[in-house]
Amino acid sequence: METKKWTIDPAHTNIHFKAKHLMITTVTGSFGEFSGSVESLGDDFSQGKFEFTAKVDSISTGNAERDGHLKSDDFFNAETYPELRFQSKEVKSVDGDSFELIGDMTIRDVTKSVSLNIEVGGIAKDPWGNLKAGFSFSGKMNRKDFGLKFHVVNEAGNLLVSDQIKLEGEVQLAAVEAPVEA
Repeated sequence: METKKWTIDPAHTNIHFKAKHLMITTVTGSFGEFSGSVESLGDDFSQGKFEFTAKVDSISTGNAERDGHLKSDDFFNAETYPELRFQSKEVKSVDGDSFELIGDMTIRDVTKSVSLNIEVGGIAKDPWGNLKAGFSFSGKMNRKDFGLKFHVVNEAGNLLVSDQIKLEGEVQLAAVEAPVEA
C-alpha cells in the first residue's frame, strides 16, 4: 500500500487550549502560527505518523496582557523556548474513523507522553481538485508536567489557573502531490 504525505492547511485549521480561571470560568487560547504533517497508509489515518509544531509567540487568548504573561517565564518562556512540538508514537484504533493518538509533546524542552482522541471527518477534493482530509482532536495535559509553573491561589483556596489544560482542534490536511511507495 502506498504512503501518502499530508501537510496541515493553516487557513482551515484551529488549534485551541482551555484552562479554568479561578476554577469558575474557562479561558480559551489558540496558536496562530503552526505547521505539521501526516503520513498515512493510503487514505487510512489509523496507522498514521503525525508531527506538529507551534510558535509560542503566536499564542492568543484575546487579551494582550494575558498573552504576554503566557509568553513569560511563568508559563511558556517564548524567548528561550520558541516552539512546542508533538510527534506521534502510537495509534490505537477505537472504532471506524476514531482512534487514540499517543505521542510526545515537548514544551520548554520537557517531553511527556500525551494522548489525543481523534475523529476523522473524511476526505474530499476542493473545487480546485486538491485532495483534503479533516479530523477533530481532543485531549488533556497537566501544564506543570512541562514546567509551566505559575501558581497562585486565591483567598477561597482556588487556583488562579487550573493545572489541567484541555486541548482541542479541527485540522484540515492537504495531500502532497506525489505518493511514495511504502
